[in-house]
Amino acid sequence: MRLPAAWCPFLLPFLNHKTCHPGTIAQELVDGFGGVAGLLHSGADELGRIKGLGPAKRAELLAVVELARRALAQEIRQKPLFDSPQAVAHYLQLHFGHKPHEVFAVLFLDSQHRLLALEELFRGTLAQTSVYPREVVLRALHHHAAAVVLAHNHPSGTAEPSRADEMLTQTLKSALSLVDVRVLDHFVVTASACRSMAELGLV
Repeated sequence: MRLPAAWCPFLLPFLNHKTCHPGTIAQELVDGFGGVAGLLHSGADELGRIKGLGPAKRAELLAVVELARRALAQEIRQKPLFDSPQAVAHYLQLHFGHKPHEVFAVLFLDSQHRLLALEELFRGTLAQTSVYPREVVLRALHHHAAAVVLAHNHPSGTAEPSRADEMLTQTLKSALSLVDVRVLDHFVVTASACRSMAELGLV
């Protein structure tokens, strides 16, 4: 997987050359952790296993990782959410794209589609019985949300929505419509991809 150009500034201290070519430490970091999200979820011990990355560089990288997380969080909070869909995808991947268990989360938005809060509401196997529409509705009311974006990860690495994902989306859409809260999208997240169900016509 080629390192995305947008991430070059973040990883510049770890490049062997001035550009992002395969074979650099930066590329090895991303490849070794299954994508940018995997890299940015890594701890000091995991990074220590990368050949050529000593304690000083490891400390620098951990600082860069934290800055990247904060920059994305700041960007997503300052703008209407769908003015920057790519930032949303990266943010979701950073948040739980590399987790070994399934997580179902909701992004609660105001009327301008700015992020009010992100909550992980359910964990475990993503079956319709394990995601409770009533709880999602209550949290939307708590945040005075006008709209939501749903998201869950696939630890298997497959970002394609399943039939169960489609059914769950429609169930939550119906429940939230009763309190005038719109479902704008449902993202399926992996360590290396983030798929929008709205773009597939499934919302």
